[in-house]
Amino acid sequence: MFNQHSDLPFERDQSTRFLPWIVALMVFLGTLMFAAALLVSDAVNNWDTTLTGRMTIQVPEYEKSTDDTQKLAEALQATKGVSSVRIIPDAEARALLIPWLGEGVVGSGLPVPSLIDIEIVPGSKIDPVLLQERLAEIVPHVAVDDHRSWLSALITLARSAEILAFAILALIASAAVLAVIFTTRSGLAVHASVIELLHQMGARDAYIASQFQIQALMLALRGGLVGATAATIIMLFFGWIGRGIESAFLPTLSLSLMEWLLLLLVPAGAIVIAMLTARLVVLRALERMP
Repeated sequence: MFNQHSDLPFERDQSTRFLPWIVALMVFLGTLMFAAALLVSDAVNNWDTTLTGRMTIQVPEYEKSTDDTQKLAEALQATKGVSSVRIIPDAEARALLIPWLGEGVVGSGLPVPSLIDIEIVPGSKIDPVLLQERLAEIVPHVAVDDHRSWLSALITLARSAEILAFAILALIASAAVLAVIFTTRSGLAVHASVIELLHQMGARDAYIASQFQIQALMLALRGGLVGATAATIIMLFFGWIGRGIESAFLPTLSLSLMEWLLLLLVPAGAIVIAMLTARLVVLRALERMP
């Protein structure tokens, strides 16, 4: 399928020998950029789902007791806008610190505050300052951690990175278009005499353009397969080495089946861009010919 018959001697055209490699590089970089954007989007959605709309109440080690923690939980349950309250067991609270401090440090008797996780009713707003003042009347030095105060800045940063990834993807597509335009114009100059002969034999502009379009399809298909394969190997490699990374804030280096299918849009888009660009360039050039 890579060696279709053509009335133009493309096999002797040295101007196209670099196009598959250019397309391969563009597809490789484009696939990685698209995958990075998908990973960032997954991370933001995970943060938004698991952390937004929640607060954590911390009771210092020197203040905590089972009765005081229970009193705080009852007061929180009676607070307007709170949908659920859960006292986090001490073992679970210590497990949350292991990825950051290590099991040896956490297991050495490190003081860990009591934690109470509350979920807020969607659409409700609870002032963390007023809530902390009210809870401090029950247990002094209690702290209220509102995840939205720092998570909003983190989500904004992640969304900016996502937009930047798509902007780079657009630049890569633009570079691919320029490469196809240059290659097609070079091919027109090389095969000018053959094109003129085909015109004299009655060949229409659309027919000649289709010859260049098929040639662009074959070259882009070769490059797209190479670039997509290389990008897949790189992503699988990083996914393999990132299996041991466990953090609530770092995105998981894995894609869903639907996201893997979406990545096929990059090589498919490169092929379509190459075909359409070649056809349009040839048709415009032939229109200016006498």
